[in-house]
Amino acid sequence: MRSLGFSTSTNISQGQSTYNQQQASMRGTAQLLQLGHRQLLRAPRPFKPSRNAKRICSLETCCNSAAAVSISTAVEAQPSSSGAATTTEKVSQRKRILSGVQPTGRPTLGNYLGAMKNWVALQEQYDNFFCVVDLHAITVPHDPRELRASTRSMAATYIAAGIDPDRATIFVQSHVPAHAELAWLLSCVTPVGWLGRMIQFKEKSRKQGEDVRTGLMTYPVLMAADILLYQADLVPVGEDQKQHLELTRDIADKVNLEFGGKGWKKRGGRGGRVFKIPEVFIPPAGARIMSLQDGTAKMSKSAENDNSRINLTDTPDIIASKIKRCKTDTVEGLEWGNPDRPEASNLLTIYSLCTGKSKDEVISECSSMRWGGFKPLLTDAIIEHLRPLQSKYAELMADQSYIDAVLDKGAEAASMTADKTLADVRDAMGFVAPFRTRT
Repeated sequence: MRSLGFSTSTNISQGQSTYNQQQASMRGTAQLLQLGHRQLLRAPRPFKPSRNAKRICSLETCCNSAAAVSISTAVEAQPSSSGAATTTEKVSQRKRILSGVQPTGRPTLGNYLGAMKNWVALQEQYDNFFCVVDLHAITVPHDPRELRASTRSMAATYIAAGIDPDRATIFVQSHVPAHAELAWLLSCVTPVGWLGRMIQFKEKSRKQGEDVRTGLMTYPVLMAADILLYQADLVPVGEDQKQHLELTRDIADKVNLEFGGKGWKKRGGRGGRVFKIPEVFIPPAGARIMSLQDGTAKMSKSAENDNSRINLTDTPDIIASKIKRCKTDTVEGLEWGNPDRPEASNLLTIYSLCTGKSKDEVISECSSMRWGGFKPLLTDAIIEHLRPLQSKYAELMADQSYIDAVLDKGAEAASMTADKTLADVRDAMGFVAPFRTRT
């Protein structure tokens, strides 16, 4: 039988001597390697400009997602003039916001005045990703034709509201497959007990009864994937989404602990944290627009009563009808801030935002009015404020090929960041990398 690298026992002492010499040589080599490693660690590392800017992300689930969620731009410093270098540095320091809105229902005046107008202003300060979170829209029974139409409609609403496709990335969640894949990977490390404690699941599952879907329970994991894919530093979320952000943080911590750190490094990976732990972001104060039928409840695009809201696509006649029927009171005059008159405060807020007048100017103009005189004034203000948005929206919906081109370009840009994160997660969890992506 052939020997497998060991000598036979004809000369044990000689073999033992040779073995000892080999061991001593190996120990010496190891010491040299260790010394060299320590010297390398002591040596100053050459400076390389960071390729990653901070990220912000928001989900309004939505926004929902997103948000309100944010992602960073890969920026390479280029050896050019000082002016160009300064510009590059500024771009690399800009934060990116990702907001997600479900394509369910029609966006309301409340959505626009409370959130969308802020997003338009933030284009000057941040790099923006805006996502139509269509995967979140199917956790309840839905009409396929309506979902397809609403997805394009929501993208058109983004643009009509003032989101510039040349300065922001607008895309559809399902067009970036990394969202769904990461959601599955995170589901496999998320204890089911964490999901069972989600308040929204408890409330909505009671309404749906036996027809409650699995997706309704697991969609917070998809929301976590939406956020973590883009390594968000900050996440703007509403009160109803704070618990989901805490879940996202818990999931990120669990993945980092189980699969990241030195263990990942020893397995040949990058090492360190797999995910950045996101924090809550407090955006610039936006208006909180309340229901036209209940001044203590938020205006919602999912409310059963359509008269409770002004939809962004409502015609002038419909707007006039809804304002005429909106809830008021029997008190003489109009006032702002009286807790016993929430409807008065809400309607005066809408008038102020639609006209651009300050609170003092509105009070000076309207405090002595009766509801019969104020409602036509408010109606005209809303109609004129929405006219440019509605005109742009109609123009966009008449050319859906343009919307599709914007969404295609946006999905490609979003995938560049999302796929990098997904590749890191796969590597940290021990998956064999796809051979076609190896270099």
